[in-house]
Amino acid sequence: MQIIKIINNNVICALNERHQERILAGKGVGFQKKPGDTVDMEKVEKEYILKSRTVISKLNSLLAQLPPEYMEICQRIVACAQEELGEELNENIYLTLVDHISFAVARYSNGLDFKNALSLEIKKFYPKEYKIALKALDIVEAIIQVRLPEDEAASIALHIVNARMNSQMENTVRVTELIQKILSIVRYQYGIIFDEDSFYYIRFLTHLKFFAFRLFHSTLLEEQDVDFAEIVKMKYESEYKCSRKIADLVAGEYGVKIPEEEMVYLTLHIRRLTMEEK
Repeated sequence: MQIIKIINNNVICALNERHQERILAGKGVGFQKKPGDTVDMEKVEKEYILKSRTVISKLNSLLAQLPPEYMEICQRIVACAQEELGEELNENIYLTLVDHISFAVARYSNGLDFKNALSLEIKKFYPKEYKIALKALDIVEAIIQVRLPEDEAASIALHIVNARMNSQMENTVRVTELIQKILSIVRYQYGIIFDEDSFYYIRFLTHLKFFAFRLFHSTLLEEQDVDFAEIVKMKYESEYKCSRKIADLVAGEYGVKIPEEEMVYLTLHIRRLTMEEK
């Protein structure tokens, strides 16, 4: 391999024989080296393979300021998440996760307490990602001997959600807040306590996640079966009124009118959920 960039003494960017960029880490792998030199493979301890040149470029700049252990932490968390979820994550998570964890460790080391205001909601709404994030805390501790507080698991879980949905952190936070508000509307109107392990609750939660992501990405469903919509409104009048309250919330807080197609789906999910809870 040929070196194309020295990130620091322990991390370099190199081209392999297929002219693919690779990030290589190892003690002294970049020491007294310059672009164009051949990589001393005996010093390479880790090789990181990313497809996006944009991500590689930004990651190089970030890693230049950090110990190589942070890349190893990130790589192990991503590998764990992909194995647990059975899918590939957006490569941007390497950037956001390395940055977040390095900042979290610095904050913790300086004795600054961190409380995630959405910790309970994240734990409930994204249980798979939260479980992986708890394992991420173990990975951090195993590599750099720092035990981050459990609230950091909620933040890490959101990074995993972002990578699954190809979204930005701001939108994921807004999604979580909106879901909580919608659940409060349904809970208040019907005076029920949700069985969070029930099939219909989990199904409703899943629908709300995708509804909220469509809302914040301006891709709400527009097609409309007028006859079917009228049947739903007449047959499930109470549930439709609940959907209308949700629509009023969305219009008031986000300035978006929910199309009738989305209203129908909300109504049907509310019907199934409330029938199950009665």
